[in-house]
Amino acid sequence: MRSREAGIVIGEGIPGKRNLITDVKGVRAGHETIDEGNVHTGVTVVIPCEDVYRTKPLAAVHVINGFGKSAGLMQVEELGCIESPVALTNTLSVHAALEGLVCYTLETHESIRTFNPVAGETNDSVISDIAKMAVKSSHVLNAIVAAKEDFETGSVGAGRGTVCFGFKGGIGSASRVMKINNHEYTIGILVQSNFGLMKDFTLNGKPLGKEISEQLKSREENEKGSVMIIAATDLPLDGRQLKRLLRRCETGLIRLGSKLGHGSGDVAIGFTTANTTGFSEEVHSFEILREDLLNQPFRMISEAVEEAVLDSMLASEAMKALDGRIIHSLKEFI
Repeated sequence: MRSREAGIVIGEGIPGKRNLITDVKGVRAGHETIDEGNVHTGVTVVIPCEDVYRTKPLAAVHVINGFGKSAGLMQVEELGCIESPVALTNTLSVHAALEGLVCYTLETHESIRTFNPVAGETNDSVISDIAKMAVKSSHVLNAIVAAKEDFETGSVGAGRGTVCFGFKGGIGSASRVMKINNHEYTIGILVQSNFGLMKDFTLNGKPLGKEISEQLKSREENEKGSVMIIAATDLPLDGRQLKRLLRRCETGLIRLGSKLGHGSGDVAIGFTTANTTGFSEEVHSFEILREDLLNQPFRMISEAVEEAVLDSMLASEAMKALDGRIIHSLKEFI
């Protein structure tokens, strides 16, 4: 189930054809899911374009709360571009994600002596035995091979063992299409949702989580977990404008009830396929959107984040936590 199938409409924007991050032309996403005994985890990858190492799309990072173990963000922040797919996994498997990305890139670029792989994580230890360190570089390569325009959402890949607002979390995605001065542009979002308290969950302004929390007699501790947000667009932006856009991701999280707690590592990584910094020219020339035309993209990225997180929960089935309790699916209460 996705939110629009359940009759829930977030915002006023128009989704793309698939309502996925892959509505941005050239972007692909894929998963590798691991279910072995009490291990329920995996890998999700987003590939910005063909041969991202040579193309190097302009990119930016916005760290909402830095309680996280992501890798590769420093160079993206410094150079304003990205040169690898983005891999998502669990907290103790970032090293495996990096190794997989390096192996993938070396397959076609053997002469590489320096390379900046980008990986993000959330902690799925409520449902999965994270200490088993089950994710290997081969799982990353499998996810890359599986990457396509139409991909599954919910309890798959890096979202297999995640929990969001006390419900089963997962991988969610959404998009928004907009017209600016007669040109059509797209923003696509993919999230790995693993944050929030049930009592805080808000659906289109309604405190639904508080009602469900009281019904289930939920006993919640401080907010823990994380959310990884990957944003793709074909808007002609520079790195500074991308960062401005990524800052608006927070609005979507807050609309859902997130308090951006101390133990929640909340990170947004974004890139544009419209402007690249590859090896072909000594001087790069870009088209850049006028600043006052960013208002509509600001609104649309907020909506897409909100809908992607909601879809990550609605597309996920209930699962059993390691302590034996049931992590319910949100769709049981919709």
